[in-house]
Amino acid sequence: MSKLFLVPVSEEYKEEILSYRRECLENGEAHIEGAGGLEDFEVFENYEKQLRLYRENPPSGRVKGTQFCGVIGGRVVGMLNLRHELNDYLLSFGGHIGYSVRPSERGHGYATEMLTLALDECRKLGILRVLVTCNDDNAASARTILKCGGVMENKVSCDSVPMRRYWIIP
Repeated sequence: MSKLFLVPVSEEYKEEILSYRRECLENGEAHIEGAGGLEDFEVFENYEKQLRLYRENPPSGRVKGTQFCGVIGGRVVGMLNLRHELNDYLLSFGGHIGYSVRPSERGHGYATEMLTLALDECRKLGILRVLVTCNDDNAASARTILKCGGVMENKVSCDSVPMRRYWIIP
């Protein structure tokens, strides 16, 4: 089995990223978790421009972030967004890290591998406590967070959706 790598979004993975987007949308996912708004962009260059803005100089009220692809053997199997800090909203609901796995690749442990690698990135950024959240009914994501050392702090509600908040020491 090939090794999974986290790589920043780039032109090199353009077709794979657009394929990821199509597969998620065809699977009925109106919002693609941890993909930096990918669902809103049919044109890769516009998506990449948006990500560059958030990496370098985010709009007021937003935080810097880095968008990664989880790649195995050239195939994008997941997406992961790492926010470099928390604003009030992210502290309550979103956390430092959001992620998703391509529908056809779920159940292989890729989310755990991606989150583990993202925690390494957090250490490099000096983030000493990492907040990761998931919907209360997302048992797979809760298991992933727990496998990576997450300790649940509490449950909250965001737009009437119950969510779990976990802290991880990277």
